[in-house]
Amino acid sequence: MLRLYHLLIGAALVALIPVGIQYRSQQMSGKDTAQKPPVVQTSTKPNPTPTEGNLWQNLLGNTSAPSDWEVAPCQGNAPLLCISTKGKVLGTVEIGVYPLEKNPAFQKQLEAAGILVNTKVDYQSPQHQTQLLTALKAWVTDNYTTIAKDRVLSYGKEIIFSTYPPQPVTIGKLPGIRYGFVGIKSQGGVQEQHIGHVTFDGTALYVISSAFDPGSVTGKFDKLEDLAIFQPYLYAIAADLRLPQ
Repeated sequence: MLRLYHLLIGAALVALIPVGIQYRSQQMSGKDTAQKPPVVQTSTKPNPTPTEGNLWQNLLGNTSAPSDWEVAPCQGNAPLLCISTKGKVLGTVEIGVYPLEKNPAFQKQLEAAGILVNTKVDYQSPQHQTQLLTALKAWVTDNYTTIAKDRVLSYGKEIIFSTYPPQPVTIGKLPGIRYGFVGIKSQGGVQEQHIGHVTFDGTALYVISSAFDPGSVTGKFDKLEDLAIFQPYLYAIAADLRLPQ
């Protein structure tokens, strides 16, 4: 019965997609729910190797999942979290860590928000939290702009590209932003849907992402309904990461 309930939820979410803004508000609202990070070119299937080199091994806190689903770091060194059932991988969540010293665009966004680079910041301070959220929102805005330009070239008028309003969230003990976007086919149906979280620990950006996107290699679900079912669990996992380390 629980699995059937989840499938009904997924079907309901899919049915809401063509209405655009209404769908985005429901999926990305706090009701729980620059640079494009490079894609790790690996298979979504587990490799027959240990997981010690997988970033999720050290960052993953408490996890929860639908009945009969499992959540665990994927085998191998790729920074992927595997979501599976009965031995079958349904999808993966990818985490990327981008050192500040190699990210001049975000350095400028921090400075514009009032945070000096290479200075210790107390992110438990309300003032610093506000400043960091301002910088992270600027990062998301640049990310949206880059992706939108890419999709115009890729889709033309065949797909309607639309972004989710950025939402402040807590990632571990750090302030962060939840964001995402959707591509809707002009004749109905979803071409792609992406969900992301981003935060900053003082030295590096952490980007957690997953999607329904046939064009993606990793950090994706093969079925939109599975992503919809797992979405609230992804929010909870991001909130309980061991950050800062």
